[in-house]
Amino acid sequence: MHTAVLGVQWGDEGKGKIIDFLAKEHDIIVRCQGGNNAGHTVVVGGQKYPFHLLPSAVLHADKICVLGNGMVINPEVLCKELENLKSKQSEHAKIFVSNRAHLITSEHIQTDAEEGKNIGTTGRGIGPAYTNKISRKGMRYHNFKEAHQYEQFIEKLQPMIVDTGFLLNQAIKEGKKLLFEGAQATMLDIDHGTYPYVTSSNCSVGGLFTGTGIFVKNIEIVGVSKAYTTRVGAGPFVTELFDNIGQQIRDVGHEFGTTTGRPRRCGWLDTVVLRYAKRINGLDYLAVTKLDILSGLPKIKICDDYFIEGNACKEIPADIRKLESAQPLYLELPGWNEDISKCRSFEELPVNAQKYLQKIEELVGVKIKYIGVGADRDDLIIKN
Repeated sequence: MHTAVLGVQWGDEGKGKIIDFLAKEHDIIVRCQGGNNAGHTVVVGGQKYPFHLLPSAVLHADKICVLGNGMVINPEVLCKELENLKSKQSEHAKIFVSNRAHLITSEHIQTDAEEGKNIGTTGRGIGPAYTNKISRKGMRYHNFKEAHQYEQFIEKLQPMIVDTGFLLNQAIKEGKKLLFEGAQATMLDIDHGTYPYVTSSNCSVGGLFTGTGIFVKNIEIVGVSKAYTTRVGAGPFVTELFDNIGQQIRDVGHEFGTTTGRPRRCGWLDTVVLRYAKRINGLDYLAVTKLDILSGLPKIKICDDYFIEGNACKEIPADIRKLESAQPLYLELPGWNEDISKCRSFEELPVNAQKYLQKIEELVGVKIKYIGVGADRDDLIIKN
């Protein structure tokens, strides 16, 4: 069985922890879209490993990591990330880059800095690179030797550049298990997200296949959600908190962007969003991360409906103006005070934490399989 790990909010859900854990059960880890606008952080023994292009499972030396054709990749950033990785860990996964992936150039970055301010992009050149790709003006990695501004990186990256679609297809024939690593999240998907406040690629389930050049049927899809909600950049955020609770969640949860360092907007969990992501991605399970951040709150709220133009609404409207006017309709549950970071089974969690998770399952209609209770890679509960 292959596995896909996808974000079901606005990114930054803690996918890196889940991918790092699941990597042990898989042979090849594949990233299929986005660029260095994404960010995953894996914590091992207190050591933080921030990744922007490399799959989170690159720390596993016996694995293969693939950057798929759906990605847009800045060669300079990739080389720097490889150098930083080697400075911390001498052995790592074998890395391949698709010869059909597109290059991000300095011109893309300059354009993004000028045009991306209004929607809060990271300024990394992602959108302009995808614009060139769609308008058939982009440069792909099989033309890498022709990109003169990146001559200094050719020797280092050239051995990694292969037809990864063929490589992955051969691996599947040999019975290898693939782990697809999603970047960003469903609500940032260019088609299904809160358009125009979205990224420039398909970060929902469809992007897995267009971004790799393969298709598999026997795949388990895991949607990752924080126990609350965060968002970076502009755009509607129905459950956003502007009070001391929102600030407490930001401070305790260290909610600052891996890629930009920007403070994340914080709010209560939104199950309207999670049900939408379930429908689009066909989720088999949920992973709920950072449950420990809610410890100490006397009351915890969950949004189960929106109130839009005088009516209750259980779906995400396509019209961004309607979403911007939406008011959250909340359920309120009792909180818990206990430190849950040492819990390693569902039954060890405080009763109110158990009830909170059970309410999420009930409202979303998807079982929770993984529960994050701390920052380290081992701070994880596998729920039967």
